[in-house]
Amino acid sequence: MSLPPSPLSLEVIDLICTMVVRYNEEYEAAAAGHRLTGVQARLVALLTHGPLPMRRIAEQLKCEPSNVTGLVDRLEARGLVQRRPDPADRRVKLVVVTDAGRTTAGLLRGALDFAREPLAALPAKDRETLRDLLRTILT
Repeated sequence: MSLPPSPLSLEVIDLICTMVVRYNEEYEAAAAGHRLTGVQARLVALLTHGPLPMRRIAEQLKCEPSNVTGLVDRLEARGLVQRRPDPADRRVKLVVVTDAGRTTAGLLRGALDFAREPLAALPAKDRETLRDLLRTILT
């Protein structure tokens, strides 16, 4: 049987949850400013890291592959992504961000203000520590 979380751990969890909610609210608003849903915006941002097959996108977005098809269809119609055959397996389609999609992803990232100013106010050493702690938590 494990011990209950400490009050400090519970406070940290609450603070992380508050940050996630604020981030999601701001991200949804920024996406809407580009006539995108939050999920569409996340998909475009995800693809800036490289092409992905539809199944992997579904895993990353935690949704059904059939939903990804609709998302990609709408983004492709807007010129933000393209489907291309996978050079390693021509039966697989990769989804690739276009230049317009990359620009949109950059604009979305630049519109997220809630953490930028507070982070900028921290000394570089504190930001490095926070980054390192978050990396540790996520691995």
